[in-house]
Amino acid sequence: MEIREILKRVDHTLLRQTATWEEIEQLCNDGIECGVASVCIPPAFVNRAKLYTEDRIPICTVIGFPNGYNTTDVKVYETRKAIHDGADEIDMVINLGELRAQNYRYVLDEIRAVRKACEGKILKVIIETCLLTDKEKIKMCKIVGQSGADFIKTSTGFGKGGASRHDINLIRKNLPEGLKIKAAGGITKIADADKYITMGAQRLGTSRIVEIAKEEGLV
Repeated sequence: MEIREILKRVDHTLLRQTATWEEIEQLCNDGIECGVASVCIPPAFVNRAKLYTEDRIPICTVIGFPNGYNTTDVKVYETRKAIHDGADEIDMVINLGELRAQNYRYVLDEIRAVRKACEGKILKVIIETCLLTDKEKIKMCKIVGQSGADFIKTSTGFGKGGASRHDINLIRKNLPEGLKIKAAGGITKIADADKYITMGAQRLGTSRIVEIAKEEGLV
């Protein structure tokens, strides 16, 4: 696949705790230049990035990140604030403890509450596959499909593992109609990005692909 086609699927990401505005500004510049799907940034920078980019690129941010154990009310407030500040896309982390306890109604209701708070903006649901069994991953495909979210996303990038071919295959085989896949975490090679897209991922969360493309003079 041509590099420009890969970049169209990339959420160009900087979620490091020590990220500065200067780094976020550069991320936005690179994202605009390379034609990525969005820039994914910490909530504290959303409003400044929205004003800076002047709608030249979608702004994505994270909710309940990275652990997912905030209360539903907090996640809903975070989402409303992010949308008010100018976020175009929301990536939320599920409550993994409630999933592990098989409290599926809680998990579904929480995603639906965040979906409502998104006011029609794109919602991606992070399930942190490295902490789940295959049975739990399959169950989350069903729950996310029922919730009205747009994407199921593999990873935060802060767990013990990121996207894997096994997980993308498993999710694709159990994907409800209309739900899309975002592969994220540990995607550091263009060949891997190409492979995940070929396997069915419509979005990629990565901090490296844009850098590599620029370093190698591909854009």
